[in-house]
Amino acid sequence: MQPILVINVGSTSVKLALFTGAQQSAATETAFATKLAGAEAVATIVEAARVFLRQAGVELANVRAIAARGGLLRPLAGGTYQVNDAIRQDLAEAKYGRHASNFSALAATELGRDAGIPAYIVDPVTVDELAEETAITGIPAIRRRSIFHALSQKAAARRAAAELGRRYEDISLIVAHLGGGISVAAHQQGRVIDVNNALDGDGPLTPERAGTIPAGALAALCFSGNYTLPEIKRMLTGHGGMFAHLETRDMRQVEQRIRNGDAHAELLTRAMGLSIARQIGAMSAVLSGRVDGIVLTGALVQWQRLLDLVRPRIAFLAPVFVYPENLEMSALALGVLRVLSGEETAKEY
Repeated sequence: MQPILVINVGSTSVKLALFTGAQQSAATETAFATKLAGAEAVATIVEAARVFLRQAGVELANVRAIAARGGLLRPLAGGTYQVNDAIRQDLAEAKYGRHASNFSALAATELGRDAGIPAYIVDPVTVDELAEETAITGIPAIRRRSIFHALSQKAAARRAAAELGRRYEDISLIVAHLGGGISVAAHQQGRVIDVNNALDGDGPLTPERAGTIPAGALAALCFSGNYTLPEIKRMLTGHGGMFAHLETRDMRQVEQRIRNGDAHAELLTRAMGLSIARQIGAMSAVLSGRVDGIVLTGALVQWQRLLDLVRPRIAFLAPVFVYPENLEMSALALGVLRVLSGEETAKEY
């Protein structure tokens, strides 16, 4: 069976993997310089993929398809999309924002072009399936945006559905991706009908994002004359959350400080746990309390202290599933595999 090559470019690394069917056969991760841009960035990723294939003993011509992480695109439905000119143009021009993930699909098409290998993206971060009423705010000029860990969330939801012996498209789940950013979403019959904007820092307090802030206090801060717009944005995402209080984004350091008797670090950890549980509770209301399961995934679920703070507050709602492993690489491969096997039809951007 011909393998699928997976390319996942993040802010600091390029993750590459080969999947034969649903099984990963090889993988690597290389550093990615954030200063790289444009053609130079794409060329660097393409060369990393060529080296990886050589080391794995796989000829590029024998690759069946390339699965790439989706970048910042216009709002779109979840699913697998074959990369076309419109996707390439929007990513190359950073029409909807700049992020290293934009280079994934650009590198995939560059790599596969001469060999005639199709490239796909799966569940990019701009998946927008919000129910009409969940997107409305009290300010007509502002619509709630759906930007979240769509790839990880949908992969975890499909896994939980399988454990329940059900189809993802037939059940209701709450999924929380817990990482540097945290997204909590209501999944109903295969659609994410409500979710916080994890990119801008809405929702729970996180290791580096402020979470939802009282609007009046934030407005006063903005017009105090003490801060520029970029400084305010850094307070909300990047320099907010636990980092703002403890000057670290590394929760292992926070855990050590707690064990050393740091009461403030312990209090902030309790606050973060409560904020996550609060958001999960809100999503149960969106689903009218009919929740088949709650899924916790992302790197932070490996932090037992945080897990012990969240789980007791939500366990009464539905069975809780915990997936600590990174599901993104397999999710990319499986999304493409569903199209290649005829289980799904590739969507058009």
